[in-house]
Amino acid sequence: MNEKINLQLPNNIELYIKRDDLLHPLISGNKFRKLKYNIKEAKKEEAKLLITFGGAYSNHILATAAAGKEYGLNTLGIIRGDELQNKIIENPTLLYAQEMGMNFEFISREAFSKKEDISFLNELKRKYGNSYILPEGGTNELAIKGCEEILTKDDAIFDYVCCAVGTGGTISGIINSSRDHQKIIGFSALKGDFLSDVICKFVTKKNWNVNSDYHFGGYGKITDELIIFLNDFYDTTRIPLDPIYTGKMVYGVLELIKQKVFPDNSKILLIHTGGLQGIMGINQIRKKKNKTILKYL
Repeated sequence: MNEKINLQLPNNIELYIKRDDLLHPLISGNKFRKLKYNIKEAKKEEAKLLITFGGAYSNHILATAAAGKEYGLNTLGIIRGDELQNKIIENPTLLYAQEMGMNFEFISREAFSKKEDISFLNELKRKYGNSYILPEGGTNELAIKGCEEILTKDDAIFDYVCCAVGTGGTISGIINSSRDHQKIIGFSALKGDFLSDVICKFVTKKNWNVNSDYHFGGYGKITDELIIFLNDFYDTTRIPLDPIYTGKMVYGVLELIKQKVFPDNSKILLIHTGGLQGIMGINQIRKKKNKTILKYL
């Protein structure tokens, strides 16, 4: 569903947001898209266990747990940070994932950094048997296939499509299904310019770029300025945004509009990639520090 954002924008620019956060109450946004064909493949292979990786407040971990429960697969989360093992009850994301049946293996950050090594993955296969392994964030060829379904024929009216970028899977799918007249702009949630190299592995089109100016300090970094912006945006539009991905992207787009980067009469589509579940944990942390919190959810 595309929803018009009713803000007073200059130069007759029109702004819409695709509410992929409403696809599913728990497997929402790009996680729904990424898991769709991976679940089908796991079923085809008759796997009994989904194994994946993530941090303390990972949207992907929770979505995988929810998908496992819904489609009858056991789930295992390999969690970055062995110090979290005795803190599940303090973590809304991990607690909810556990309630949906996910088991965890907590490992050190050093061990977690080897999550893509063949020897590490083979050891997981040996240890847990008939399993299907998903990468951290869920990005693989099947995930990109799912993300290619984000844009529909009705979205051909838009000149620009903007989305947040984490592992590069979502934007790769969007680029692959975009029309020739469209420009795809990714807004990096991470520091650095390496994401373009990752995306190039999955796409052949050249109608895209990644903006790295609005990460607010890097992945998972949140400032008071961003929180105030998100609260104000919600007050005006009644659209909740997460502060890790979509919120930063929307902030960046509105800044670029102010800077007259977009031509007059542009039609811009923003992709809401979900991630709202993480707000509980973020607010929990910010309350302890006596900082401004997000007032929705």
